[in-house]
Order: sequence, then C-alpha cells, then structure tokens
Amino acid sequence: MWRLAKDSAVLDLNSSYSYILWCRDFAATSTIARIGGEPAGFVTGYTRPDRPNTLMIWQVAVSSDFRGHGLAKTMLNELADRTNSLRLETTITDDNDASNRLFQSFAEQRGASCERRALITPELYPDGHDTEFLYEIAPL
Repeated sequence: MWRLAKDSAVLDLNSSYSYILWCRDFAATSTIARIGGEPAGFVTGYTRPDRPNTLMIWQVAVSSDFRGHGLAKTMLNELADRTNSLRLETTITDDNDASNRLFQSFAEQRGASCERRALITPELYPDGHDTEFLYEIAPL
C-alpha cells in the first residue's frame, strides 16, 4: 500500500508503519485489489464513530498499470456493499481531477446525491496544504 501511495504522486504519503496498522485495525472497511498476485490498488476507509452508517474513505490508489479500467470504482462499490453503509464521505483537493471524477461518477452510478463543501482550509494546516473539500454521497 505504501508503494502504491508513493507511486501515485498525488496522495499524501503516510509512513509505512501507518499503512501496516491500517491493514490491521481497519481491514473491515478497507480493501486491496491484487491482479496476478501483485497489489494493483487499494481503498482505505473507516466508519465514522459519530455516524456508524457513514463510511469515510481516506485514500484511493490504483497502480499506473491498471488505471482506466474501473478498478477504483469496483473497490468503492465492494466496500459500500460490504459495510452496508448508508452514506459515503471523502475529502478531495481541487487539483485531484481523477478523484473528483471518481466520486462524482460513483454517486451517479448509485443514484445518490453528491454534496461538496470546503471542510479543511489552508489556514488550519501548518504546512500550507490546499483546501480539502468534503464529498457527502447518499443514500447508497
């Protein structure tokens, strides 16, 4: 997972340790796709403690070898169905065109509304990070 995130050149890269812990602690709300025995993509998520019917998606990554084939949307659908979530949330910066398209397309495919609003703005970050826009997709 760490290598896929690093190779994406778009995702915020967390420590390799955090990805290992994520696999242990949030396996029920995350998924890894393997093609030919090799990791091809992953989606990490968790159920919001204050909204147990809401699946919050943290990161989505697909290897450059497998992009453009619907793998990310397949993983999102599998997780939404597996967790029986009624709502899905994620945050995306404006410059991440692929993720913006993915989540809008996911909402359309499921016949859900997709609300978007600024959630975390630059003045809240100590490192000048861009605004993260919250996508709220429901009902699933």
